[in-house]
Amino acid sequence: MNSLDPRVNRLPQVGQPEHVEPKAPLDQFGTFEVFVQPKEGKPFQHEGIVHAPNLEMAFVLAKEAFTRRFQCVSLYVVDTRNVYVSAMTEGNQSVFELIHDTPEQPGEKESYEIFFLTKRGKQHIHIGSVTAATPGEALTLTAKDYKTDKIIYNVWAIRTNDIRFTKPEEQELWLTLPEKKFRDASAYKAGDKLKDFLEKVNN
Repeated sequence: MNSLDPRVNRLPQVGQPEHVEPKAPLDQFGTFEVFVQPKEGKPFQHEGIVHAPNLEMAFVLAKEAFTRRFQCVSLYVVDTRNVYVSAMTEGNQSVFELIHDTPEQPGEKESYEIFFLTKRGKQHIHIGSVTAATPGEALTLTAKDYKTDKIIYNVWAIRTNDIRFTKPEEQELWLTLPEKKFRDASAYKAGDKLKDFLEKVNN
């Protein structure tokens, strides 16, 4: 007998040890990385993830999840599987010590967006782009073009064509009407309300 609860229907069949029925299509959504540009001229930074059935839905969910109360002028999303990650560092080791020199690879050159992790516990920030035939070659070029004396703990390389960018006609999605400032976090003066409350309690 089937349950109306989809979580129950995903459970293994009772009475059939070591046998699990295959999951239905789209039973589990894919993971997509979300990048946000807080202000014009500022670099994009990794903001978090969303789970979605496809790239377009991920873009919609990312807007709803990350930009309703957060000042933002643009965002983009990419399938997590399309994020090429460098080796992780330990202590104060810089990632450039771990990037091996990859010779120029044959094949069509493509643009890759490069992100640096400059502080542990923080988010990756867009630093620039390189043109390479493979992700490995992209990391090698990153070490040559963007190496710095500062410690970089991790590098992400993402093929530009795999990214779902905000289209020019979508920019108005983040315009806030003057009479709708309640959408901004700054409109909620929690400190003032707490002060008024404490004054009433103590009087």
